[in-house]
Amino acid sequence: MDKALHDPLIGTLLDNRYRVEQRIATGGMSTVYKGTDTRLDRVVALKVMHPQLAGDEGFTARFIREAKAVAKLTHPNVVNVFDQGADGGNVFLAMEYVPGRTLRDLLRDRGALSVRAALDVLEPVLAALGAAHRAGLVHRDVKPENVLITESGLVKVADFGLVRVLGSADGAPTSTTTATGGTVMGTVSYLAPEQILPDAPTDQRVDVYAAGILLYEMLTGRRPHTGDNPVQVMYKHLHEDVPAPSLTAPTVAPALDAIVAGACARAVDARPYDAVELLAALQRVRRTLTPAELDAEPPASTRPSPRYPTSEPTSVIQPLPRPADAPPAERTSVLDLPAELMDQLLAEPRPYDEPTPVRVRRPRRVPRKPLIWAAALTALVLAVGGATYGISAGLYGSVPGVLGKDRGEAQRMLDQEGMHGRFVEAFSESVPAGQVISTDPGVGARTRKSDSVTITVSKGPKRIAVPDVTGKSADDAAAALAGAQLTRGGVTQTYNDTVPDGSVISSSPAAGQMLPENAAVALVVSKGMVPVPDVSGMSRDDAQRALQAAGFTMKAATDWTLGMGKVSGQSPAAGERRPQKTVVTVNFSLF
Repeated sequence: MDKALHDPLIGTLLDNRYRVEQRIATGGMSTVYKGTDTRLDRVVALKVMHPQLAGDEGFTARFIREAKAVAKLTHPNVVNVFDQGADGGNVFLAMEYVPGRTLRDLLRDRGALSVRAALDVLEPVLAALGAAHRAGLVHRDVKPENVLITESGLVKVADFGLVRVLGSADGAPTSTTTATGGTVMGTVSYLAPEQILPDAPTDQRVDVYAAGILLYEMLTGRRPHTGDNPVQVMYKHLHEDVPAPSLTAPTVAPALDAIVAGACARAVDARPYDAVELLAALQRVRRTLTPAELDAEPPASTRPSPRYPTSEPTSVIQPLPRPADAPPAERTSVLDLPAELMDQLLAEPRPYDEPTPVRVRRPRRVPRKPLIWAAALTALVLAVGGATYGISAGLYGSVPGVLGKDRGEAQRMLDQEGMHGRFVEAFSESVPAGQVISTDPGVGARTRKSDSVTITVSKGPKRIAVPDVTGKSADDAAAALAGAQLTRGGVTQTYNDTVPDGSVISSSPAAGQMLPENAAVALVVSKGMVPVPDVSGMSRDDAQRALQAAGFTMKAATDWTLGMGKVSGQSPAAGERRPQKTVVTVNFSLF
């Protein structure tokens, strides 16, 4: 049964603007429809949150955040989000409709790809993720279903539905955490270990990990970690390394094994810092590979079963019919974990939707004369199209893959494409000085050859000298650090007999040391010292009042000497500097 026939949204008008026409994909949190923007008369993809989630304020906020986050990105390898809205109980996004297919479709049809084909897909994916990372965004759900390949071969990254702004949980500046409260969001086969652990901090390196899994899958035709249920897969992510692709596909070069191992390292700090750094490393490896290594056919064992469908889909997000014995594509899901991850199994995955049946119609018989005219018309169209393509090829070109290359090499590659480069410089913590950080338009984008391509070249990491803040108050020291583009770190207080109370004794790192921008500088602040007052010859009451006024505590002792009950001695001695609240022992004469 075709579920789309009973979909109540089909044929409706959302927000008095978007006509819902056809359901094209269903996920764990939303359904995607093909529709029309009636105001601009253009085809759009409409992503509508499932009704049972629309009532949850947290999910609704996350859904809306996708539109706001992706709207910040201007990159040819990112699916554009045009609008966001709500109509009754339907919360939706209006997005760019991309005709073509998904990477999942490609892998299902062909199995493992050649190294060249895998890198041709992964490089623009990393360029898109790199643009997001430099904008402070993390995708958190990178998988083949979210990699779209247009009919012209352009690769786009879609579905920023789990996107998070670095340094925020729901828009507020807090720590970035994914698995808070035992809830795991994402697609199990592509989750980084820190996405599984409760209350573990995450950053852009979860996308790096998923990109490594993506490369492994393209090179081998299979996922590195599998299991009978989600908890088994998550256990492997936590406790087992991703195997080398060459163990399954011996034609894969050792350098690519190293790329996968680095990107999929279980320790966060062992991975490349972000997608830009991974892309630069991948391109360096690509330059070392021979044509034979790039184009070697994967082993037959990595190819799909002939029972699987091989027809080309008509839409990038239109799923192919799936045989009953074909492995289903994984969905993005929200899993509530127990306090101890391995104490019990997770709930079984959601059932997959029935595939949309394909209707086959018999072709009508066509008279012969119209066929002759059609053939002549087709020949004319092809001739005109060929001439148009030749003119277009002379005016337009694709931005070459210059990321990670030095300025001279980038200029040479632009010259080969007949393009002009405008070089600018920027600091980078991850890209070595002299290498290309980014391009505008992005790598792979088609642009007029007469227009300049802005090439951003790394100046290396930005380093700032720690200012001398000794002797300043804690607030003045924090202001001085902020003025130097650094931040105040932890503050430790200690007594000091030379530095006044509340003033900075020292900093760590010390003054003059070079740090990255916004690095934290810890301060040691004095709690001060005061001199012990001289109470000799005073009565007991006078001595106690004098010591208390100076912040000390008195302990009385009897001295078997003559003196009419006056002070005959004290310890510490008068004038010695001691912390306030120190106990001062005072001797009083007995007679």
